[in-house]
Amino acid sequence: MEPYVYSQMIAGKDAQNFGQAKNSWLTGTAAWNFYVISNYILGVKPDWDGLKIDPCVSHTWEGYQVSRRFRNAVYAIDVQNPQHVCRGVKSVTVDGAPIAGNVLPVFGDGQVHRVTVVLG
Repeated sequence: MEPYVYSQMIAGKDAQNFGQAKNSWLTGTAAWNFYVISNYILGVKPDWDGLKIDPCVSHTWEGYQVSRRFRNAVYAIDVQNPQHVCRGVKSVTVDGAPIAGNVLPVFGDGQVHRVTVVLG
């Protein structure tokens, strides 16, 4: 299979055709990539206790904005990277008030909550 194509499966070491990829160009690929990018690279991950913010981005990024609906609330998240790091949350404020840690509380109130995350 072409190296730039996603496949449904790749045969494991016990298979007759080890390494062979099958079923390319599946329709769910775009949706899965969006999920992976938004949750893991941008670091906005659903968690039991709330919405965890833990980005893993290029040090060249100045920052970015994400809007995420989570448990009947909308989180307008502004991530700032003044020290040009790849990982590490220095501070988090929600609706102007600082919070401890990097897990946003569950509001469930149908409102928009403004979040500022500073990496460092």
